[in-house]
Amino acid sequence: MSTDSMDGGEADARPEIEVTEPAAEQARSLLESEGLDDTVAGLRLFVQQGGCAGLSYGMRFDDSPDDDDTIYEHHGLRVFVDPASLKYIEGSRLDYESGLQAEGFHVENPNVVSECGCGESFRT
Repeated sequence: MSTDSMDGGEADARPEIEVTEPAAEQARSLLESEGLDDTVAGLRLFVQQGGCAGLSYGMRFDDSPDDDDTIYEHHGLRVFVDPASLKYIEGSRLDYESGLQAEGFHVENPNVVSECGCGESFRT
């Protein structure tokens, strides 16, 4: 999707989702362990109702994107986002953290105005 910019040229108006290299490597490794073809399958990133702040993130592997998904490709990983979730997570960055305190995927979302105390849910 594109739109005209103010100077008359073309500007890409597509909302962005960034995936760090460590997150993409970890997700691709998990995709492979599930026996999925990473040229078609991908990681679905979505928002769902729940948690004490109202919304929470969800992730799962899908064999292929839905017709209305926005598809991102970063570091060899395909990421599928449905239209309803995109409005909450556009501009976000998916990272993978591994350390003594915690290990796992983490979404850095610039749209969040508050999070619950445990960090599992958010509000925009």
